[in-house]
Amino acid sequence: MELPDRGPGADLVGRTAALLPDLSVDLQPSGWRLSGGRGRDAARGAAYLRQDLDELAEAYDGYVGELKLSLCGPWTLAAAVALPRGEKALSDPGACRDLRQALLAAATDHVDRVRSLVPGADVALQFDEPSLTAVLTGSVPTASGFSRLRSVDEQTAREALTELTAGLAARTRSIVVHTCAPSPPLRMLAEVPDLSVALDVALLGGAEWDLVAEAVEASRAPWLGLVPTDATGTHPGRYVERVLAMWRRLGLPDADLSTLTLSPACGLAGRSPDAALGVARLVQAAAHELGEIAQGS
Repeated sequence: MELPDRGPGADLVGRTAALLPDLSVDLQPSGWRLSGGRGRDAARGAAYLRQDLDELAEAYDGYVGELKLSLCGPWTLAAAVALPRGEKALSDPGACRDLRQALLAAATDHVDRVRSLVPGADVALQFDEPSLTAVLTGSVPTASGFSRLRSVDEQTAREALTELTAGLAARTRSIVVHTCAPSPPLRMLAEVPDLSVALDVALLGGAEWDLVAEAVEASRAPWLGLVPTDATGTHPGRYVERVLAMWRRLGLPDADLSTLTLSPACGLAGRSPDAALGVARLVQAAAHELGEIAQGS
């Protein structure tokens, strides 16, 4: 799991970078960098993962059902990892391609390892892409911070994600791109086969909700990040009401609420175990309420 308080190698980018075959990374003051040899922080990240997989196998012994895994997405990875000379990998199309191919190999191996440890697992694989909107709009800063890297066109971004989903679809129950940035590129993501989208409901405007409606009608309902990661309390009523009001305003039938997957708005890596469990219970309660509404329609 992603637990940043452990230190380098337990963060989103470091954990994923440590998995990449044939690409070595080390940690510099400016962040993760491709290098000629694997640094101790990357080795630590790989060790964390081995430990976590051992604990996963023990905790999920005999488990049958859906199990979600998370990795850093290809565009956020390219926007975060630097080349040996210091500029972000995003600045070099060849480096982006190498990272993407290595990520596909790493994800394939990771899913296979988990499936061997938990044979009853039906794996959902999530790629976290918090930087995707910035990549597409040319908002990622250069290494110096004085300029911005050139934007990636939507066709290139779409083709890269399509390559990932095509390579992993046979091994997974579902593949999800999670983005918690404003103005998510929903139209582009909807054009990627076998891909679902996970969104923070609080960041959706009217135009985004229209695209959510289109996805539902196309039988590709998104994952809705309904409950904020800093939420407290025990009753999900206000979160359910927000979604239900927009749902009905769009003219979507209540029965289709059953097609939704609910989640926290973003990752819970920064919360304490008790706080994370509280948010998860709110999500579960919200799903129960919406399920009852769907059944009663």
